[in-house]
Amino acid sequence: MPLSLRPDSPSPLPPQRRHHPGTIAASTAFLIGFAIAGGTVPAQAAAPAVKPGVQAPASPPPAPAQQNPFGSNTYVFDPSMPVAQIQATVDAIAAQQVDDEMGTKRYSLLFKPGTYGTPEEPLIVQVGYSTEVAGLGAAPTDVTINGHVDVYNRCLTADNCIALNNFWRSLSNLTINVTGLEGCRSSANFWAASQASPMRRVNITGGNLSLMDYCTAGPQYASGGFIADSKTGAVINGSQQQYLVRDSSIGSWSNGVWNQVFSGVTGAPADSFPVPPYTVLDTTPISREKPYLTVDPAGQYSVFVPSVRQDSAGTTWENGPTQGRSIPLAEFYIAKPGDSVQAINSQLARGKNLILTPGVYDIDRSIEVKRAGTVVLGLGMATLTAVNGSVPLTVADVPGVDIAAVTVDAGEVNSPALMRVGKASPGAGGGPASSAVHSDPANPTTLHDVFFRIGGPHVGKASVSLEVNSDNVLLDHIWAWRADHGNGVGWDTNTGRNGVIVNGNNVTATGLFVEHYQQYNVIWTGENGRTVFFQNELPYDAPNQAAWQHDGVLGWAGYKVADPVETHELWGGGSYVYNNVDPTIHATRGFEVPVTPGVKLHSLLTVNLGAGTLDHVVNDTGAPVSTDAVGIPSYVADFG
Repeated sequence: MPLSLRPDSPSPLPPQRRHHPGTIAASTAFLIGFAIAGGTVPAQAAAPAVKPGVQAPASPPPAPAQQNPFGSNTYVFDPSMPVAQIQATVDAIAAQQVDDEMGTKRYSLLFKPGTYGTPEEPLIVQVGYSTEVAGLGAAPTDVTINGHVDVYNRCLTADNCIALNNFWRSLSNLTINVTGLEGCRSSANFWAASQASPMRRVNITGGNLSLMDYCTAGPQYASGGFIADSKTGAVINGSQQQYLVRDSSIGSWSNGVWNQVFSGVTGAPADSFPVPPYTVLDTTPISREKPYLTVDPAGQYSVFVPSVRQDSAGTTWENGPTQGRSIPLAEFYIAKPGDSVQAINSQLARGKNLILTPGVYDIDRSIEVKRAGTVVLGLGMATLTAVNGSVPLTVADVPGVDIAAVTVDAGEVNSPALMRVGKASPGAGGGPASSAVHSDPANPTTLHDVFFRIGGPHVGKASVSLEVNSDNVLLDHIWAWRADHGNGVGWDTNTGRNGVIVNGNNVTATGLFVEHYQQYNVIWTGENGRTVFFQNELPYDAPNQAAWQHDGVLGWAGYKVADPVETHELWGGGSYVYNNVDPTIHATRGFEVPVTPGVKLHSLLTVNLGAGTLDHVVNDTGAPVSTDAVGIPSYVADFG
């Protein structure tokens, strides 16, 4: 029963799970009761991969070396270039990337200050996998695209079009004046993406922003995203299961499926959890925007690092320049795939910051960030892959480090962790590091758009994806994913015990997505932790109940606050169950926390996606979710 949700009909949607292209047994994210016919058709059958009428080259043309110092997969566009030339280049990249979910190509598309496209000749950019689109101005208003920067559904069959697997892409630091295209496609700028697809510092004018693609056949599902430091008019949220909007300004917001959180957002809808499921914080407890590249009129590049804000609301740029510091490119080591970790660490030890240009890096020992205030900035979804069980990235117990736009993949040999912030104390997992006194609450080390994968592109194994041992750390949009589809996927193949472990005190997470780990997805042992928005799917593939239980408890909670913790707060959390290998499996609870006055959870829910049972929402509170009511949440508005 295909479903079409138009902007004027923001009605609740049926349940949704992820879809594994080409498989049925492990299939997720199709409309309940909707039979998948097997085989695929190109996405352009319902949503053209490139602008109609433009003949895309067979492969993207090489980026002119003189334009930028960031390598062959970084394209820097100038407003003096003919629109047709830019269009041909972005079309060629889109045609290559729209279906290349697990591929190794990476692209950064950068726009110098100025205006691109006209109402008569709009620039239409479609953003595929592993592609970054960003402006190079000091403010989002310095770069204007008259046209679209779109993400459409992937049509896995002609009448099964979804955005649930539209991961690993980003859009930032520019204005989109929505114009061009015909019919339904002209009705909005479409960003039909799911996890790991952030939108930051974007200014939408002239039309709507739609977070679902309602122009293709159904079911048109999408699975959650992140917007920060942006300004929009009307937002069509539509089929998004969950979403976090932080420190932004919106004209309006339509629809909500399960969990929508607004933190420091001007124009946010009223707090109304659970019907509709809107959780609203007037301000964000602490925030720091992601560093970004800029270029001046003389062609000199810098990286701008925004300042920390306390109790923030609204954008950093609407009422004056964004506050922060600018670091000349000369103070960065510009790494390229193939550079040795020894060479990278040598440059870091000399006081350089680090830019990771687009590509996949094989990391056989830790990249070590030891100096306070160091910036590590990835371009074009730069990816670090663990080799021989390494921990690809470590950060010392120092303040003010920014790690931004980096993806870390597990390798075939098990890694104890994929990233560590701070040195673990004796008996790791038992509390914050002893040296964490070197952190600074006014200048937190921050992770922005840092993503982890165990399996998917290839076999991967890691005990923990992210381990935070330092105090005063800010986690600003994390997706830790033990793959449920792709390559190297199976209970004994892509093994991952825990997604995120927080041992440090005073750690805040704004946007925490953690999925499919085999024990606790999140463990929080530090004091004074805060999470604004949490999204979780429990593992799909436990072979039986005996393999997924502990200490007399069935399954493992998605979010665990350790028993000794006295102070912790969470706003807007969802945990979902889908035990498709053995549908008789139960999980006792989605959230597990100590019962003490200082531990408070707000706006919680659990959902059944079509198999298995989750008996309680938090501890022993909350009604079960089972196949008796697939897709109908069980809510707990407040706990503690």
